[in-house]
Amino acid sequence: MTISTANADASAAECTHGTPADHEGCQSTAATAVLDMWGVEPPRRMARLAGVLYLVVGVLGGFALAFVYPQLYVDGDASATAANVAANSELLRVAVPANLIQAAIWVILAVTLSRMLQHVNRTAAATMVVLAAIGAGITMLNEIFGFEALRVVTGEVDMTSLGSSSSNALVLLLLDAQHYGVLIAQIFMGLWLVPLGYLAYKSGWFPKTLGILLVGACFCYLVGTLAAFLLPESGQKINTLVTMPCGVAEIWMVVSLLVIGVKTVVPVDHRQSSAVAS
Repeated sequence: MTISTANADASAAECTHGTPADHEGCQSTAATAVLDMWGVEPPRRMARLAGVLYLVVGVLGGFALAFVYPQLYVDGDASATAANVAANSELLRVAVPANLIQAAIWVILAVTLSRMLQHVNRTAAATMVVLAAIGAGITMLNEIFGFEALRVVTGEVDMTSLGSSSSNALVLLLLDAQHYGVLIAQIFMGLWLVPLGYLAYKSGWFPKTLGILLVGACFCYLVGTLAAFLLPESGQKINTLVTMPCGVAEIWMVVSLLVIGVKTVVPVDHRQSSAVAS
């Protein structure tokens, strides 16, 4: 028997005696002991950490992908795109590292949530981390295109020999690749929500409706990506519309983690239950 298991059993034994007034304190002690035995931090502490990380991901990702890049990229218009990059070069220079940082934190967030919810299903928890890591990797590599477009416009890469029209066309091509790279990363922005929604639903620590919405948000992301690739004329508008519910689900998750916290539901130790019964 490990030391942590012994402590959990000792806490349970102490809580079988005493007055009813002591039961609430004993219940809290037993919860902490069992959580220690499971090798995880207390759920509320882990939830607060995950909430902060999720908030940072949302703020930095929203700044780069929802605020900066839409101001730059004009589909099919090379001169307008190049002019936008030139006019907002400092903003783009900040957006690139912001998106790199949020992608790295996304992986840390997935690991934190996996550790907090692994008692529900270890396979689902591990799958969530893998999917987030793939999406973060695509996001990071994708920022090369935006940064190179900036370097062309600012003259850090000398393209004068090609002429202004060819230089503008190159900027458009780079931001076009960045645009569709975001759509590919969006696939994994959705897929990682399936195991997260499942774990949230099964854990009992979150409203079950939230778990269902997170899984549904995945399909919204996937539909939006397919529309953007298959419907050149209207795909981007469809993508914007169908991914709005995703924001609702993820904001609710952030609020649940950061503000409301999780319900304190301790995993059942079946060995302890059998010992008490005997």
